[in-house]
Amino acid sequence: MAVINILSQHVADMIAAGEVVERPGSVVKELMENAVDAGAKNITVELRGGGATFIRVQDDGCGMAPEDAGNCFLRHATSKLKDERGLEAIATMGFRGEALAAISAVSRVELLTRRGEDAEGTRVTVEGGDILEMHPAARPQGTTFTVRDLFYNTPARLKFMKSDRAEGAWCVQLALRVALGRPDISVRCLRDGKEEFFTSGDGRPDSAVYALLGRETALSMLPVDGENEGVRVTGFVSSPAMGRGNRAMQFFFVNGRSIKSPILQAAVEQAYKNTLLVGRFPACVLYIALNPGAVDVNVHPTKNEVKFSAEKRVFDAAYYAALNAVHGENRPLEMELSAGTKKKLESAPAPAQERPAQREDRPKPAGATRFAPAYTKPPRGELELHSPLPVYRRSAPAPYSAAAPTAEKSYTPALPAERRPEPVPPPKPDPAPEQATLFAPREAPGKTEKPAVRLVGEVMRTYIVAEQGDTMLLIDKHAAHERMNFDRLKAAGRQIMSQTLLAPEPWHPSQEDLEAVRENAELLAELGFELEVFGEEEMIVRSVPDALDPAQTIPALEEISEKLRRGRRDLARDEILQTISCKAAIKAGWDTDPRELQVLVDKVASGEIKYCPHGRPVAVTLTRKELDKQFRRIV
Repeated sequence: MAVINILSQHVADMIAAGEVVERPGSVVKELMENAVDAGAKNITVELRGGGATFIRVQDDGCGMAPEDAGNCFLRHATSKLKDERGLEAIATMGFRGEALAAISAVSRVELLTRRGEDAEGTRVTVEGGDILEMHPAARPQGTTFTVRDLFYNTPARLKFMKSDRAEGAWCVQLALRVALGRPDISVRCLRDGKEEFFTSGDGRPDSAVYALLGRETALSMLPVDGENEGVRVTGFVSSPAMGRGNRAMQFFFVNGRSIKSPILQAAVEQAYKNTLLVGRFPACVLYIALNPGAVDVNVHPTKNEVKFSAEKRVFDAAYYAALNAVHGENRPLEMELSAGTKKKLESAPAPAQERPAQREDRPKPAGATRFAPAYTKPPRGELELHSPLPVYRRSAPAPYSAAAPTAEKSYTPALPAERRPEPVPPPKPDPAPEQATLFAPREAPGKTEKPAVRLVGEVMRTYIVAEQGDTMLLIDKHAAHERMNFDRLKAAGRQIMSQTLLAPEPWHPSQEDLEAVRENAELLAELGFELEVFGEEEMIVRSVPDALDPAQTIPALEEISEKLRRGRRDLARDEILQTISCKAAIKAGWDTDPRELQVLVDKVASGEIKYCPHGRPVAVTLTRKELDKQFRRIV
């Protein structure tokens, strides 16, 4: 009995459709690219129900003849390619001839189109890949595609769809990329009756950046213009002072096509070396123009990935163009908007006050350590060290007082006698087991006592040098403090406390980040963040976890939103705690109080801290014997 089955054409078409149409956003992208290839100057995109219920894309392009209107739904039917020689230099957005066949195979489609020279247009109705009716109809020059009930006949794909809000945001993001890549085309995007964005189509990239990415991003941009061996790079990169916590604002276009390119991404980020804070990423909108024959777009059905015949040439062109913008004499972009864009923006609500760029190396308040801020500096001899993350809180903390704390509420660590400030306060009784402080862990009964550990100093403002018996410890202070923060945040049963910001922080996330935060609002509230929507595309941050430096609020949220987009909820929680721990930890290059270093040394020497939350070791040990061998004292 035969075991190999020949699938029907209908099943084969549905399988092929899955390669091209992954989500409603794929439909928006393919239809918009068809409109671009048709020479449209105005494109309107309408969405309902996240795109799964209703998508309409209409343009004023060249339109189609009646005979082409029926043939366009056949597989491998295209007006952009005639033979194999056309694959050597593809200059159009589409060329496979699969998009319309794939879309119509998994939805209900209505096409309305007319050429300029025709007296009447053509209406075609398609369901599940089959043409149901085709007849003349009235329409101005151009084409309108209406797609309803996407994946109605493929429930396996439908059940993996995200929420309407998330799918709609992804549709808007893909439409934005097409609009950003073609500033010469006016694009209007509507979602559930509300306008998401509008571009004037005046042909100026700066107008498109302003309209699509917002005022704050646009005004932080530096113009880019360079060429290297036939590769032209234009566009904008952000000022080093305006780095972001993720790569959501990096856009690359090759001959007008939006792509994802590790080569271009690495080139831009390399240009910011030694000018951008660690963990921050530049924003950019780069247009790469080169011979179509030097780039292969026939790599993936979605056409998001490309291959360059001369990767080094492309890398160098992007790198030096971005480097010249960052280190050159170019000033931040000064916008001179067109009349159409100004008219559109005049009716929009005024943007929230911009947040000044934050620096991680800002001076500390007097009397403060980076483990805890100082409220009022106590008199000499009564200085109290506070844990950044107390083991417990019986009630809301009382205002800091200079008076000596009682033994019951003390968090004072047991410092070695030679390190105590003068005058030495009277000795305090040992804390009860349930009141053991964070900085003085108890030894387990019967455990062999380790040699005393001595802080020697710090090198390169990054590594702590300590001595314990015949062993030397080299400790990464950031990694050690990050692990300490993470362990306290993750402790079972511990409630993460919030601190209310004196001045609420405005945050203007990307569409993807905004939807990720909205979908995980409950999780973020559980972790100490209080956010609320402000306007149409902005949020206000009112509270953050008590361990987080308020100056790190926006960078932390940018990193967290990226983790939420790609991870499951249970995994995302740990990743968010890692981000909070990292942002709250002391940094390499900071001046650190010796008492803080001593706390970290004690934690590492006791064996309580071994690895940072990302798996890196926090300390390296060198024994006396190993050092003697290095200096040839022994063989």
